[in-house]
Amino acid sequence: MDKIKILLVDDHAVVRSGLMMLMNAQTDMEVVGEAADGNEGINKALELKPDVVLMDLSMPHGKDGFSATAELKKAMPHLSVLILTMHDDDEYLFRGLKAGASGYILKSAPSQELLHAIRTVRKGEAYLYPTATKRLIEGYLNFAEKEEQDSLDLLSSREKEVLSFVALGYSNKEIADKLVISVKTVENHKAKIMEKLQLTTRPQLVKFAIKKGLLDLDE
Repeated sequence: MDKIKILLVDDHAVVRSGLMMLMNAQTDMEVVGEAADGNEGINKALELKPDVVLMDLSMPHGKDGFSATAELKKAMPHLSVLILTMHDDDEYLFRGLKAGASGYILKSAPSQELLHAIRTVRKGEAYLYPTATKRLIEGYLNFAEKEEQDSLDLLSSREKEVLSFVALGYSNKEIADKLVISVKTVENHKAKIMEKLQLTTRPQLVKFAIKKGLLDLDE
């Protein structure tokens, strides 16, 4: 049976040493490399092609675990990243999941639970530490909703007006006439709206506008 190839990314050498001893003692695991920060972790992962990256989040030097995870998942979509951190904090978890992590476990967890988490994410499954799963799922939904609401705040008043008319089906020329601006200005507003909201199609704009209640314009 092939061993699970693991890359350790943590800024504390003592922590990496302890993890290496634990994992290399398993018949189905092998630590193939280690890194002290996110930048080094990315380079090692691209070089060594591990099955699982055990990623710390708070690394004061170089790239942090959130950014490193996001870059790794973009470059290696099938790679499993398991966050191992001291932070028992909802926001840290949500940011880790958003970055693409397959799992999240605390450094205070028992060794056997950590080993179970590694085997779980290696199989392509998600892992969250058991005592917090329900709380974290509920919190993540609230976090995602708040983040989406915050995205509306990125738009200026004029951009919200343009978005509303777009959602109502008006053409660029009709929007220009209503707002007494040029068609080119309307096109520029639409481009900025799509960039700020990270949307690429008109149907996506319409859906966003409806969800945010932007169609109640007095005409």
